[in-house]
Amino acid sequence: MKRFAALVSVFWSCISLCSAQMFEPVEWSAKDSQKGDELTITFKASIEDSWHMYGLEKYENGPQHTEFTFETLEGAELSGKLKVVAGSPIKHFDDVFGMDLTYFENSVSIAQTFKLTGEQYKVAGYVTFMSCNDGNCTPPTTYEFSFAGNGVVASKTEADKAAKNTTAIAAEQGNDGNDGAVSNETSVSATASTQASAPSDLWTPVIDKLNQYNSEGNIISDASGKSYSWWYILIAGFIAGLVALVTPCVWPMIPMTVSFFLKRTKDRKKSIRDAYTYGISIIVIYVTLGLAVTAIFGASALNSLATNAVFNIIFFLLLVIFALSFFGAFEIQLPASWTSKLDEKADSTTGLLSIFFMAFTLCLVSFSCTGPIIGTLLVEAATSGSMLYPAIGMFGFALALSLPFTLFALFPSMLKSMPKSGGWLNTVKVVLGFCELALALKFLSVADLAYGWRILDREVFLSLWIVIFLFMGLYLLNMIRLPHDDDPQPSDRVSTTRLMLALVSISFAIYMVPGLWGAPCKAISAFAPPMSTQDFNLDPDSKMTTYHNYEEGMAAAARTGKPALVDFSGYGCVNCRKMEAAVWTDPKVKSIIDNEYILIELMVDDKTALPNGPETVTENGKEVKLRTIGDKWSYLQRSKFGANAQPFYVLLDAQGQPLNGSYSYNEDVNAYVDFLNTGLENFGK
Repeated sequence: MKRFAALVSVFWSCISLCSAQMFEPVEWSAKDSQKGDELTITFKASIEDSWHMYGLEKYENGPQHTEFTFETLEGAELSGKLKVVAGSPIKHFDDVFGMDLTYFENSVSIAQTFKLTGEQYKVAGYVTFMSCNDGNCTPPTTYEFSFAGNGVVASKTEADKAAKNTTAIAAEQGNDGNDGAVSNETSVSATASTQASAPSDLWTPVIDKLNQYNSEGNIISDASGKSYSWWYILIAGFIAGLVALVTPCVWPMIPMTVSFFLKRTKDRKKSIRDAYTYGISIIVIYVTLGLAVTAIFGASALNSLATNAVFNIIFFLLLVIFALSFFGAFEIQLPASWTSKLDEKADSTTGLLSIFFMAFTLCLVSFSCTGPIIGTLLVEAATSGSMLYPAIGMFGFALALSLPFTLFALFPSMLKSMPKSGGWLNTVKVVLGFCELALALKFLSVADLAYGWRILDREVFLSLWIVIFLFMGLYLLNMIRLPHDDDPQPSDRVSTTRLMLALVSISFAIYMVPGLWGAPCKAISAFAPPMSTQDFNLDPDSKMTTYHNYEEGMAAAARTGKPALVDFSGYGCVNCRKMEAAVWTDPKVKSIIDNEYILIELMVDDKTALPNGPETVTENGKEVKLRTIGDKWSYLQRSKFGANAQPFYVLLDAQGQPLNGSYSYNEDVNAYVDFLNTGLENFGK
């Protein structure tokens, strides 16, 4: 599935020009309210669809949490803790960081209360936050605020105390269920800007030149996160519909239904119109189902469910039950009264309405075969995070399902060439059972990681998949027979189709065997547990020589006569880790980076304070304060390259000039090799 998504990504990149982008998915606002000697400031964050902002809980070795810092408190003091007054944090287990993370979606309001101690008050500070979607993360960003006004008449002692309160006051949010965090620091004036403390030529903006490379087609990126997803969901749904067609529940219905339409009336135009209506009715029914799912649960709720351990256990059990049904252990059928009532409706009504009820009957009758396919498709669509994706997936599914009824009605002579129903339909059903069983383990793996059971480590997962696909191949070769197979003692002859499918299945099983000893098996990286769960690994860790300071790395590039690969990354960047695991481990990529480039990795969420204290720079006509090393590298990315999403890769010569377009999240190894080689060619010129 991930390979298919990668192909769609490359195709989409070919037909659309991508360039470095500035993402601002979170918009902040704040307002104050005063009641007596109590001041409340409410901060509201509006978050774009498909993006999320990390919560208030601080993580060790995790992403940047949402943190409030009050630099100036004059005539006021903190009272109580931060409270989430609107919006609920969502909690899920993150495979990359190996911990539970909380985040907010859509919007959240957070309030802080102060006790006024003087006749005038001033409260100023900033919020540090980080936001991500499925394709990118913004670096830790700050929102600055300042409030001032009339306070209360305080006693002389309180007034003296308030007058001295010009330094930062630290307060940490307690464990009251909101997991808030507040920090304070002394307000220090900047002594030098970032540009002044660094060689000017290395910090000179190159946005225009970078965009020129990008416009020439040199950029290889997926900066839009899941911009191709609706195409992917539509095509995945269409393929699922084609699979559903060749199941024993649907295939025999095609000639029967088409023949009914052709014999129903002597008017061929009317019979064709009825067939069109029948196909459209199928599409309407399934699209309505997709819309109903998101209308009942909501897209964000479905997305949360998809990462919820309990939900994954339930779906694992459902897929196992469906697989056993496909294997012939039992038959899953909806109540016969349902289909009987619909049949009565179809007989008692006339015109287009009767055809609609016939289509509804088909959907119910075929449920035992199409149910698992529809369920899997809906989960895949729901996890894409959009309200429309389940409906788009169902549209693709229904389009494929309804297509034969319309085509055979238009060209009835094609019915004669249609393969007859037989044992091959049961073979399709059993093969689907093996696939459902393999997919079920993926959902169990998510729950296993969430609860820390360690019953489905990478070796165990791969072992089960190897056995499943080996048995599928043996079944296709007639070496394994199930009770409901037509011929309990088949002949020694195997059809060409079964032979080819068996070769694919057994070869896939053999491909996974080296993974038991630590081979990456990148084709299944989207399904298998992470390498960190692998107990036995023969592949030693070999780290690349990396600079973590921009100026030091560029100096090394000038000294060695090599170009520089600048990697804007982050400790909290999930897709950065995916790129490192899927692309940088490739021998070709690793060899080029090790031998031909100076690698500079800049963490935009590094919270280490700048050694000379905060620095002030001017950006877009406003003064921006840089307090940490991560702030400095984030500002470098924005000011020099005009981008603020990670991962973000640029190739530079020793003077800081680009050698190619930028590269963002795209796990296509060949594309990354081309990206590096193009930079070397331009460097040689």
